[in-house]
Amino acid sequence: MKTPSKTKKLNVAKSQKIIKKRRRVKIGAVLVFLIILVLLLSLFFGILSKPITNIYISGNNYLSDQEVIELGALDNYPSAIKNLSLLIKKRLEKSDLIISAKVKKKGFTRVYIEIEENRPLVFNSSINQTILLDGTTINEKMPSSTLVNYVPDTIYDSFINAIKGIENNVLERVSEILYNPNDVDAERFLLIMDDGNYVYLTLRKFDSINNYINIIKKFGDKKGILYLDSGEYFKVLDN
Repeated sequence: MKTPSKTKKLNVAKSQKIIKKRRRVKIGAVLVFLIILVLLLSLFFGILSKPITNIYISGNNYLSDQEVIELGALDNYPSAIKNLSLLIKKRLEKSDLIISAKVKKKGFTRVYIEIEENRPLVFNSSINQTILLDGTTINEKMPSSTLVNYVPDTIYDSFINAIKGIENNVLERVSEILYNPNDVDAERFLLIMDDGNYVYLTLRKFDSINNYINIIKKFGDKKGILYLDSGEYFKVLDN
């Protein structure tokens, strides 16, 4: 038969074992938690520091890829997570030269940018400014045709709207534009083409120049004056 003192000693020993076991469990749980925390922090900071690896750009004709990258503040290939698609889009659309931008990410670090350029319409030499597609002006000469003389305020806005209606592949062939009214039409213009031809237009028929390429094909290598202000007459110039 166990004496009270022996029973008491056994109970104390059991209690100590239980306490030690609980301590080991707590320490183990803390260690597991710390390991998981370190792994999560490593993963987080790894993702945070992971840079953009590839940038793909489309829709740009006047802006170079590098200029688009710089406008999007991506020139140093920064952190992918700190440069969300929406932030890049907002940066791009702050530029006067971009109407809209679509930005998507694939594989987290690959950025795809599609822009709609606010392309230059004409450089107005009277005010030394370039008029853009949306009607805004910038104090910079961009590649475009040149309006060489003054256009009256009464028809200037109509002229800009008429230029907007010219297809880009045709407008790119226009070297200079002169306001050239006559006794019959106060809204008459002369377009000097970069292929050596001349085209007369009136504001009411400005969009007829969109057929320029097909019209000129009929005359081969001949150079001359195309009268689109009154029908479709081509006068060959003597060499």
